[in-house]
Amino acid sequence: MQKTPDCSSEADKLSAEQACAGFRQFAELSVCEGDVFWLASEPDSGQVRLWRAGAAGKAAIDTGPDGVRSRLNGYGGGAFAVLPDFVFWVSDAQALWCLDRRTGQRRLLVPAGGQAWGGLTPDTVRNRLLAVREVDGCQSLVAVTPDDGIATALHTGEDFYSAPALSADGRQIAWYSWALPDMPWYRTRLWVGELDVAGRLLTSTTIDPPAPGSVQQPGFVGSDLWVLSDHAGWWQPFHIRENGRWCGAQAPNLDHANAPWQLAESHSCHLNTGWARVCYRDGIGELWLENNDGGRRVAVDFTDFRSLTCRDEKLLCIAKSACRLDAIIEVCPVTGNVTVLQGGDVPPVAGHLVRPEPVNVPPEPDFPFPLQGFLYPPVSDHPEPPPIIVVAHGGPTSAAYAVYNPQVQFWCQRGFAVVDVNYTGSTGFGRAYRMALKGRWGRADVEDMDRMIRYLDAGGYCDGSRAFIQGRSSGGYTALMAAVSGGEFCALASLFGVSDPLNLRKATHRFESGYLDWLLGDPGASGENWRSVTPTHLAERIACPAIFFQGLQDPVVVPEQTRQMAAALEAQGKTVEVHVFEDEGHGFRQAQNQASVLRNLLRFYRHHGGMATD
Repeated sequence: MQKTPDCSSEADKLSAEQACAGFRQFAELSVCEGDVFWLASEPDSGQVRLWRAGAAGKAAIDTGPDGVRSRLNGYGGGAFAVLPDFVFWVSDAQALWCLDRRTGQRRLLVPAGGQAWGGLTPDTVRNRLLAVREVDGCQSLVAVTPDDGIATALHTGEDFYSAPALSADGRQIAWYSWALPDMPWYRTRLWVGELDVAGRLLTSTTIDPPAPGSVQQPGFVGSDLWVLSDHAGWWQPFHIRENGRWCGAQAPNLDHANAPWQLAESHSCHLNTGWARVCYRDGIGELWLENNDGGRRVAVDFTDFRSLTCRDEKLLCIAKSACRLDAIIEVCPVTGNVTVLQGGDVPPVAGHLVRPEPVNVPPEPDFPFPLQGFLYPPVSDHPEPPPIIVVAHGGPTSAAYAVYNPQVQFWCQRGFAVVDVNYTGSTGFGRAYRMALKGRWGRADVEDMDRMIRYLDAGGYCDGSRAFIQGRSSGGYTALMAAVSGGEFCALASLFGVSDPLNLRKATHRFESGYLDWLLGDPGASGENWRSVTPTHLAERIACPAIFFQGLQDPVVVPEQTRQMAAALEAQGKTVEVHVFEDEGHGFRQAQNQASVLRNLLRFYRHHGGMATD
């Protein structure tokens, strides 16, 4: 474990406000006629703005007071699209807007009300917008004309649609769909269709992979269709020939994408020199340039890459690092040189920056998979093993990444070690590991949290008797179940966490309405299994104090989940704190609210861990 000089002075430490403010996050990179467009969250308000950079400089596009945000499926994605003459975006209220780039005039195309938009895709051949629209719980692929805002359905009948992809000549279209109760990382259907000159869908057929699996990120190179599929065990690139044959690229047995919680992601890009592709190895993203002569890794100082696209035959993408703020980078495919176009600043108090250390727990007889995570040692010269905060990521079909997080630095500077665990079911480790959580949520993930603590405690990396556990969303559920299952923690924290899966099943949004059945089994046939992993029914088994944080506008994990769990613990005479935020949803966006969470967590952990205050 690395030794980092002690932060003895408060001036050397990030305050809660500093840990939550001033850090922009980028999303959804796009290029049109040499101009680069992207989304950036405002650090204080959490509002998302649309930016453009070109020969005339950089400027935010005036999208109005509502900002830019897709709410499709609860997580959005594909919130804007750009044509040479128009910019389209979805407002936070789910209105569809258009900016005429020739006149600078902003127009409302489709008013808000009873609908959601996402997966916005430009049709440059016909000067129109393609998108996924949901109205009254029904999704469809639509085409929208910028002159009048009329949305014409291209395809209907599927429960969920991905963002569409068009061939360069506009004649072919591809997308994937999935049906309840499936999630898009479990089972999908790949579609390919033919469009006429006017853009009407003439034909549409499905193309099944050689084995069951899920596909994502379809795209065309000329008339050739490429897609990522995990039917062979990993999300890998495949070329689908005209006869329907699936031909795999020369790719390692690694996932080449994350779970598609959002629409319109891109983890690969075709260049004249070959392909740029992302793959995940032991939880770390790698960027590779590949051609007929082989491949080479580039941008090695970064650990995650999203939204790959190109400009003037150079690769552009959003990149994250363990020691820098989010960046938009440009990579020369010939030299491999990296140029930071936006962001990428060295964070404050860089002299005390703690970098993640990969942890790999070997398999055991009862645990066939190795367990991976990232350990952040404390900024301390004290020789004794430190207290540790064990973090369960959300999802649960998601992952922990080795990227800079100022809130983790906040804890390390105050003497805590932090470990972010890629428990069973996490993405980036192949389909088998991801699918191993099926029917075992609240058990397999909990066993892995205990397994990680025991491993780090035995190695002297932490004091396992001074462990705290916390998680957001599904990670809050894992934290609660870890305490239910006998984990000895000084305290637990649930941030908008699940506590009653059966009631959540009745109240959650449509996108995840079948997810809980996959995680826990059919409640009609597996009712006892559901009851045995429901924290609200097992409150008497939680021995440690608990603190909860909940947004009252949360449509995913509804506020009643936190209210019921807190009430169940209070009825058992347990120590409980609840903090609610009137104007927050699923995930806290406002910096002042995030800082409030950190301050209250620090006070709570120190009090119940018997630690001195500053």
